[in-house]
Amino acid sequence: MWNEAAQTLPVPDLRALQLERLRTQIARVYDRVPFYRARLDAAGVTPADIRSLTDLARVPFTSKSDMREVFPFGLLAVDRDEVVEVHMSSGTTGKPVVDAYTRGDLDLWSDVMGRTLDMGEVGDHDIVQNAYGYGLFTGGFGVHYGAERLGALVLPVSSGNTHRQLTLIQDFGTTVLTCTPSYALYIAEYAAKQGLDPAALPLRVGFFGAEPWSLEMRDEIERRLGIRAFDIYGLTEIIGPGVGSECAQQDGLHLFEDHFYPEIVDPDTGVPLPDGETGELVLTTLTREGSPVLRYRTRDITYLMPEPCPCGRTSRRIHRLMGRTDDMLIIRGVNVFPQQIEEVLLRVQRVEPHYRITVDRDGTMDTLTVEVEMSDELFSDDLADVIALERAIERELHSETGLQARCVLVNPQTIERSEGKAKRVFDRRKVTTHV
Repeated sequence: MWNEAAQTLPVPDLRALQLERLRTQIARVYDRVPFYRARLDAAGVTPADIRSLTDLARVPFTSKSDMREVFPFGLLAVDRDEVVEVHMSSGTTGKPVVDAYTRGDLDLWSDVMGRTLDMGEVGDHDIVQNAYGYGLFTGGFGVHYGAERLGALVLPVSSGNTHRQLTLIQDFGTTVLTCTPSYALYIAEYAAKQGLDPAALPLRVGFFGAEPWSLEMRDEIERRLGIRAFDIYGLTEIIGPGVGSECAQQDGLHLFEDHFYPEIVDPDTGVPLPDGETGELVLTTLTREGSPVLRYRTRDITYLMPEPCPCGRTSRRIHRLMGRTDDMLIIRGVNVFPQQIEEVLLRVQRVEPHYRITVDRDGTMDTLTVEVEMSDELFSDDLADVIALERAIERELHSETGLQARCVLVNPQTIERSEGKAKRVFDRRKVTTHV
């Protein structure tokens, strides 16, 4: 495997390395980042107080709002002239989050993305079609650097222009596809519309992330494209893609723990939870130079899987993401994640994997409506069959979530497709009108 020594380090040696790097990093940011020095001082913590990995719990959390407040370079731990590349979040809900990279950071990024792609046996024999967005978004560049590190041929096509994507797959014999899972499904759908069998394309493996997706969606992608689909994980705030990935076992995502230290905390109290208990993932960068981050609250809900993996990698895995604390819907007092609804819909025959969830309020009562596209076969059936399937889906949704939902089967091709992150949830309760 790529960088095998690092990935198979005996667990006691890995923990010792993590502690050494943690102590060095905290001393470094205390010395060089006024934001963190003030935070640590306010908490009564000095670098000398970090004597074990459990002492990390004494360090205050970092949130996305904190990072926005110090925009653009308030978290820099190096001189400005050591920064050679910058990436940012979209900033759609406020100031963007800035991630500054030194040459050492780019080397680290290339290595962890090389590890990621290597889990699908990507090498110099492969052609990688990178349909993540380039530019300030981290996705495109991260995959690009990792594929280059492995010696693969990279097609830096970026997102969008699906006709061109399909043409390139055919012309170049693309073997590896990287993009969001929803876009992978759209490419398969588009190919079928062109009279092609998507599973007959030369693709053999795909690496998909940047949005939550269920096991049922993975099955759908693998069936339609005839590939193995790997879940990958990353955040702009940490490094971009390359924080973790599934191996060939496809049973949890290995975190690259020699560079990113994970904790699971109770989302409400912030108290650390033991391995195996579900909570919010918190990450600390152990080796980042440009923009180190201490105890970043990812808002991602998962749990740590400490059991040894048959692949031989010794890093802990996280269960594939179960949702986010900030996209959880509370409907009539019931907590539900969009992924729970997706899992139900993708188990249903004669519907397409394209849906829209709308939460509204009728007087004082919350309402939940789920629209899902019919297959061409169902569209040609009797109206009574359509209504019967709607009622069956409603029963399945109630069984899964405990909520009464209204299901509406809509005509094929009527739900907007996405070439990037798909927007599937519309919560109209948050919309207010000012006269």
